[in-house]
Amino acid sequence: MRVTVVDPPAYTPPYCRSLAAALAAAGADVELVTSRFRFGEVTAPVGYRASEWFYPVSSRMGSTRLRLAVKALEHPVGAARLALAKPDVLHVQWFGAPELDRWLFRPRSPVVFTAHDIVPRRTASKTGLWRALFDRCDRVVVHSERGRGQLVAFGVSAEKIGVIPHPVFRSEIDRRDDGRTALFHGLIRPYKGIEDAVEAVLRVDGARLLVAGDPRVPLDEVRRRAGDRAEWRLGFLPREEMRRTLSEGTVSLFPYKPEIDLSGALLQSLGAGIPAIVYDIGGLGETVGRFGAGAVVEPGDVEGMAAALERLLSDPDALTAARAGAERAREELTWEASAEAHLAVYRELA
Repeated sequence: MRVTVVDPPAYTPPYCRSLAAALAAAGADVELVTSRFRFGEVTAPVGYRASEWFYPVSSRMGSTRLRLAVKALEHPVGAARLALAKPDVLHVQWFGAPELDRWLFRPRSPVVFTAHDIVPRRTASKTGLWRALFDRCDRVVVHSERGRGQLVAFGVSAEKIGVIPHPVFRSEIDRRDDGRTALFHGLIRPYKGIEDAVEAVLRVDGARLLVAGDPRVPLDEVRRRAGDRAEWRLGFLPREEMRRTLSEGTVSLFPYKPEIDLSGALLQSLGAGIPAIVYDIGGLGETVGRFGAGAVVEPGDVEGMAAALERLLSDPDALTAARAGAERAREELTWEASAEAHLAVYRELA
């Protein structure tokens, strides 16, 4: 079976490249169509082909308005080239320019779309746009039952939706945490609630916060508030530096606002055997609760997050149980299982 996995803006290289490799290992002929990742190195293809022919110029430019203008000019060229492809299944991970894709995306193959964010934040209010794009897809994959419910409420047919859990990003770390470190990692965006993470840590005596990630929000005020209770490792961290950071975390914090379904950073934490405390938004609470891999608190409940953090840091039995839950997630949420579930969907269409 010939499968083309499509991520034009290279939003999620770890996910797309892991899925492509797992599909290839399961016997599929896989090509990943994407663009150059602007923020660091990516893993080399294993068993599949990677074609970075979207946005050849703008992907090499800085974060400026000019880059966005060039990208808008480049997008129709990439879309036209994609329209010529005719694999057995076209699996779209992200629409690079939804407003343009409403008119340009005219596939000649059956289409599977993974709604990573259910309806992406920037264009969430444009319901007509997304209904048109969903209508053009033969199947829509989500990572949680809550995500399925949101899509049904949005108007997508339940028969079209499949739930395939997001696998963990497994890593073997040399655990050397001090038993009191809360980890906040990944791209630091407004919806990720860095302010709540700081407040929760400040309410727990002896706790410290380790922040690791590339900031997309001003941090001066929150850094002042955290004072010497936080350490900041800012920027895009290379793989080995990220492994070192994970090895130092006792518990990860995810005080996210309800704008996404699941978090790659959460799956990275669980994949390293680190339990998590999450706000119950999207599929975050569903995942942590299913495996008992930490604690789930109500969205926006800083006091609840602080209480859960204090319990895990002060009660060795509770921390051991949460770590066992993270290990269960590592064992069950595998890329091999995800590949088989995706291939089952593909076979219904090819």
